[in-house]
Amino acid sequence: MNYIAWAVLALVGYTLVPPLAKLATAEIPSDVVLLISNGILVVAAIGLVVATDLSVAKYLSHEDAIYAYGAGIALTVGIIAYYRALAAGPVSVVVPIFGMFIATSSVIGILFLEESLTARKAAGIGLAVLAVYLTSVE
Repeated sequence: MNYIAWAVLALVGYTLVPPLAKLATAEIPSDVVLLISNGILVVAAIGLVVATDLSVAKYLSHEDAIYAYGAGIALTVGIIAYYRALAAGPVSVVVPIFGMFIATSSVIGILFLEESLTARKAAGIGLAVLAVYLTSVE
């Protein structure tokens, strides 16, 4: 499967996360919902590594592993905050604000990863900010 198909599959899967998490957090503490849903993710990741016979140990001290550790820390902070926000607020406000990571990650890619900034990308980032503002203000 090419990266576009993977991205569409990710979109479909991730589209269901906020409403399902919101429904779950109506009666279950957000930290428990976080543990259950992300526990499934961890089990699936372990299954993928085992099924594809990848060696994990040799990468734990790889020179680029620091980025994986950083990503894990950032993901932890982001997901814990996200689940707590979903438990406390409406999906229609929380998700657009959280979704700004798409634009902010693009900015980081442009600033620090030497990715090109085109007029179209700049317009897209600007429109994303506008869209989040329009959808998240009550």
